[in-house]
Amino acid sequence: MTLATATPAVEILSAEKTYPNGTQALLPVDLTIAEGEFVTLLGPSGCGKSTLLKMVAGMIEPSDGRLLAWRKPVQQLDQGGRKLAFVFQAPTLMPWAGVQTNVRLPLDLAGVPRAEADARVAEALALVGLDKFAHALPRALSGGMQMRVSIARGLVTQPDLLLMDEPFGALDEITRHRLDADLLELWRSKKLTVIFVTHSIHEAVFLSSRVIMMAARPGRVVEEFTIDEPYPRTADFMVSPQFSRYAKQLQDSLLRASSAHEELAP
Repeated sequence: MTLATATPAVEILSAEKTYPNGTQALLPVDLTIAEGEFVTLLGPSGCGKSTLLKMVAGMIEPSDGRLLAWRKPVQQLDQGGRKLAFVFQAPTLMPWAGVQTNVRLPLDLAGVPRAEADARVAEALALVGLDKFAHALPRALSGGMQMRVSIARGLVTQPDLLLMDEPFGALDEITRHRLDADLLELWRSKKLTVIFVTHSIHEAVFLSSRVIMMAARPGRVVEEFTIDEPYPRTADFMVSPQFSRYAKQLQDSLLRASSAHEELAP
C-alpha cells in the first residue's frame, strides 16, 4: 500500500481558529495526512504551526471546521483503539522524580498495573538509548538526554500518532542531528504517523516525506513539498545535490511566506 492509497490518519477539514479578542490565528486549513507519513510544518514565527498541531491533539478547539483522526473526531481517538502522544518544545520533566518515574507518568495516570507499566517503561527507555539511566534525576542529564526522556514518555503509551512541537530546537547541532536520525529510526520501526513542527529547513528536508509551508497574519497553508527520497536517510544525504535542491526550494518558499507576513504586518 502506497501513501497515496493509505488510510488517512489525520484529516483537517476547513479548520480555523479565531480567539475571543478577534485575533485570527488560522484561516481555514484543509490537509490530509496519510497513515505512516512524516509531515513537517514549516514557516515563520506566528504562522500558527503550534496552534494547528495542538488542534490536531485536541488541546485547542477550532472556531470552525473539523479535525478527524482515523475518521473519528480527535477527541474520540481512543474509542477506535488508536492513541496519540505529544512532545513539547521543552522536556517538562518532574525535577524531583527519576527518569523511570517521569516516563511512567502517563501510564500511572491511566491506571496501568505497575508490572506492565515498568515493562513498557523499560522498552521505551531502551528505544531511546537511556536504559542505563532509569534512576537518574533530570538535572543529571544533558539537554539531549532530557529530550530523549520526553520522547520515551510519549512512546510509552504506544501511540499511533506522534505530534512534536520543535522538540530539538534548543539543542546543539550535533545532538540535534543525532536525535533526528534516532527519530527516523523510531518512526520506521514503530510504523508511526508523525507531525513535526520546526523552524529548520535542513531538519525538515532530512526528516520529512512531506513539508507543509505556512505563512502568518493570519496563519495559513501556502505551499507543500514532497521530499521524494528513500529511507533510511544518512548524513551522506545531507551533503548530496538532491538535499541542496530541496533545501533551496524550501528556502525560497519560506522567503515568500515571510514576505507575505511582512506585507500584512502593521
